[in-house]
Amino acid sequence: MRVLGIETSCDETAAAVYDAERGLLGHALHSQVQLHAEYGGVVPELASRDHIRKLLPLIREAMRQAGTGPEDIEGIAYTAGPGLIGALLTGACLGRSLAWAWNVPAVGVHHLEGHLLAPMLEDEHPDFPFVALLVSGGHTQLMRVNGVGDYELLGETVDDAAGEAFDKTAKLLGLPYPGGAALAALAESGRPDVFRFPRPMTDRPGLDFSFSGLKTAVVVALQKLGGAPAEQTRADLARGFEDAVVDTLAIKAVRALDETGLDALVVAGGVGANRRLREQLRARLDARGARVFYPRIEFCTDNAAMIAYAGCQRLLAGERADLAIDAVARWPLSDLTLSRNAETA
Repeated sequence: MRVLGIETSCDETAAAVYDAERGLLGHALHSQVQLHAEYGGVVPELASRDHIRKLLPLIREAMRQAGTGPEDIEGIAYTAGPGLIGALLTGACLGRSLAWAWNVPAVGVHHLEGHLLAPMLEDEHPDFPFVALLVSGGHTQLMRVNGVGDYELLGETVDDAAGEAFDKTAKLLGLPYPGGAALAALAESGRPDVFRFPRPMTDRPGLDFSFSGLKTAVVVALQKLGGAPAEQTRADLARGFEDAVVDTLAIKAVRALDETGLDALVVAGGVGANRRLREQLRARLDARGARVFYPRIEFCTDNAAMIAYAGCQRLLAGERADLAIDAVARWPLSDLTLSRNAETA
C-alpha cells in the first residue's frame, strides 16, 4: 500500500509518501518559525493561513520525489489531532477531499501516535512492546507501547511540558524564538553545577513529571543576581536548567523500564533531538543493558513521514474514515484504539 501523509497540527506544514514494501519514498516540509518569530510564539490564525498556502506545493514535491502520481496513491493519512484546530482542519479538509477525488480510503491519525511510531521508519527499530518517552513543546509522557493503537500511559507532566519549560526559560534569559533550541545552544558554553536546580519529583515514587518549578527556580536565581547577567552567567543558567531537565527525564525513563521490565526505550518529539539528553540516556541505558531508539533528527520534530507510516498501518489493519472531516484539538493518546471513528473494510 502506498500512502500520502499530511501534517498540519501546528507550525510545520508537511507531506510525505510512504510505501508499505519500499518504505519512505519522499517527504517535504516547511517550517513557519520565521513567520511567528516576531510574535514570540505561534499565532494560530497565521499558522492556518500559511498551511493553506504551502500544503499543495509540498504535496506535489513529496509526490515528485516519490515518482508517484495520483493513480499510485492507495490511501491518504492526515493529522486529525491534537493540535491547533484551524491548522488541523486545513490538512483534514484537503486530505479528505483528495481521498474522495482519487477514490481511495482516508484515515485521521493521532499526532502523538505518529511520534511514537517514527522510529519504525529507521532500518534499526525496536520490537513491540517498548517504553516511549514522548517529550516535546506540548507533551511530556511515558507510555508503554504494546502495538499500533495499544498504548498505556505510565506517567505525564502535571504542569508544563519539558519543551514548554525550555521555551519559557529561554524568554527569561532574553533568548529569541524558538527559545528551546536557543537555550540548548547557549547551554553548550555553560559550566556545569555553577547553578544546580532541583530535579523535580525524582525523590518520590511514580513516573509523573513537573517542570514549572524549574522555571521559578531560574526566576529566583536571576533576582538574586540583580540586573542583567553577564553572557557567561546566562550560559551557566542555561546549562543548569538544561541539566536539571535532562536528569529528570533520564531518571524517570530508566524508572519506567525498571517498573515495566522492558529493555527498549523510544525517545520521540522535538526535545528528543537534544544532544545532552541523548548522551545521558545512552550512558544510563548502556549501564543497564537496555537500548534506546530515536527517529532521525529531521523526524524528531513534526513531519508527515511519521503520519504516513502510522496511517499506512491503520489502513492495512482495515481502518477507514467516513466522509466527515475529523479533527479534534484535544485527544488523549491513552484513549486511542485501532478503530476510532472508523469502519472495518
